[in-house]
Amino acid sequence: MPSRRDFLPIAALGLCFFGVYFVLFNIALSYTTAARATLAVSTLPLQTMVVGALLGIEPLTRRKTIGVCVAVLGAVAALGTGLSTAPSGAWQGELIMAGAGLCVAFYNVWSRPFIERSSALGFLVVGMGTGAIALVTIGLLTGRVAILRTFDLPQWIAGIYLGVGGGALAFILWVLALERTTPTRVATTITVNPVAAALLGTHLLGEPVTLNLIAGLLAIFLGIWIATIDSNKS
Repeated sequence: MPSRRDFLPIAALGLCFFGVYFVLFNIALSYTTAARATLAVSTLPLQTMVVGALLGIEPLTRRKTIGVCVAVLGAVAALGTGLSTAPSGAWQGELIMAGAGLCVAFYNVWSRPFIERSSALGFLVVGMGTGAIALVTIGLLTGRVAILRTFDLPQWIAGIYLGVGGGALAFILWVLALERTTPTRVATTITVNPVAAALLGTHLLGEPVTLNLIAGLLAIFLGIWIATIDSNKS
């Protein structure tokens, strides 16, 4: 577990990521479409790269910059078919989503020293636990927790899966990655998310596999490769 002196900053990082980020994420989805929101999330590698450079934690390299830009453009290509129509006021949701991504960017950049001084799991327990307590508190104060009474078995199964698989397990892997490489390299992999969701949609929902999706997938993996295989190791 983290030391006493690290407990408060780790809790603050957890509140930023597991609390503020997810609140902003859901607010953003109420203004815009899932495709446009996902595209805003895909700017996370760029935000992480800029934040890391500004704070002097991760220097910019030409290859890393090119890789991040290629991966983000791949996400744009993959989501291109879903961006043609925008609801009224969609820009507000995309702006909120970009702000949410900024929370994650700072989390990525500031996490590594704390992880190295304790452990990936200990760091996550404190951070994710703080965020969970904050969200439950907000839910109780606003009365939104009452909706849990309407859940049937399918909703509980989905919720447990999202909490364990899409939440705890995914974030354990994310923190383990932050422990082993630079924040920008870790953040670049977020561009796989929209494509993975689209591919799952083709299997579960019968959505078509488009040329945009294939081109975007290839560009994303190319971008990740360029950003990761850096001869300067930075």
